[in-house]
Amino acid sequence: MKYTRISADCHIDMPWMPPDLFTSNATPAMKDRMPFVTDGLDGPYWTSRKGGSFGLLNGVGPAGQKYIPGQHHRVDVMAATGLYEDGKKGIQRVSNPHLRIKDMDRDGVQAEVLFGILGAATRLDDHEAANEMFRIYNDWLVDFCKPYPGRYIGLACLPYGDIEAAVKEVYRVAALGLRGLELSCSWDMEPMWHPVWEPLWKAVHDVSLPLHFHTFPTLPPGVFEKQQGLTRRAAFFTVVSHFQLNLAAILAGIIGAAVLERYPNVRISFGESGIGWIPYVLDRMDYEWEDRFRDLGLSMRPSDYWKRQCKGTFQFDRIGAKLLDDMGVETAMWGSDYPHGDGVWPESEKWIADQFGHLPAGVVHKITCENAGKFYGLM
Repeated sequence: MKYTRISADCHIDMPWMPPDLFTSNATPAMKDRMPFVTDGLDGPYWTSRKGGSFGLLNGVGPAGQKYIPGQHHRVDVMAATGLYEDGKKGIQRVSNPHLRIKDMDRDGVQAEVLFGILGAATRLDDHEAANEMFRIYNDWLVDFCKPYPGRYIGLACLPYGDIEAAVKEVYRVAALGLRGLELSCSWDMEPMWHPVWEPLWKAVHDVSLPLHFHTFPTLPPGVFEKQQGLTRRAAFFTVVSHFQLNLAAILAGIIGAAVLERYPNVRISFGESGIGWIPYVLDRMDYEWEDRFRDLGLSMRPSDYWKRQCKGTFQFDRIGAKLLDDMGVETAMWGSDYPHGDGVWPESEKWIADQFGHLPAGVVHKITCENAGKFYGLM
């Protein structure tokens, strides 16, 4: 296949999963601890025995919200394609590989990197059950990608809060043929500089699959959900305005702990991270390393590890587009973020032209196609 546009950040969220996927495929001991769909005031919704809410079936965004016309412009644009009306009819365009291809074609995208259901683990509030949920999802994802192996780049969801289980799953999914790994970056996990992660770094190095971190809320779901009115809106504004910056701590932790020095096969991609912050953080790390942290065991500047082993993805970032040379144009990967409300589907052409119109065509091709193609072995 000839690639002209590859989206390095797209999603298959819990609300769009087949309603009986987890209960039908769980072991007998785990079946009643799996997420399931039941009827609610606004229609069928995902829940669990502990009462956690995973959103409306085929609802808006990762939280499965109810579609309210006029509330969110980007969601209105997606709704105009019939996405949510189809969902109400049980037509799951997001999680049907043959229907999803049509949405990709509509947007001029030949391949997508598929982030999964990691965020569902915190709402499930049951680590053992979450491990089973991720096993089921990863097996389902293998089958989802099979019809179009050159177009779908599936990322396995690694167990959350259980490093031993995560290591086992790394080796298992590598043998199944998935193309990458996705690890949570929740508020209640050990920081990435902690030695407890060492077995995971070794496993990722062994299988040579790229490891992904995606933007993640900075508060437990219950804290946000207790807020009301404008306070709730202000809390949500705060989250969506700065949550990408939380990835700076993960990047610094991995580099500072010399993970990329010890494991040159470990490649890292930050999903929906934005890129405008990256040049500043790289420059800051270089300065501090040269000034007082030469004892970390690094043989290169922190920014050199970034350029050798890391990527950052974004859908729209005016500041980042001005600083590409500072981060390395080969390290930036564009994504449409389909089917999330802060994405640019199905108007990717328009948004790409708006932010890259000043750049040479070759540079635009690198960012919107070539970098991802090489990173995932498509080109």
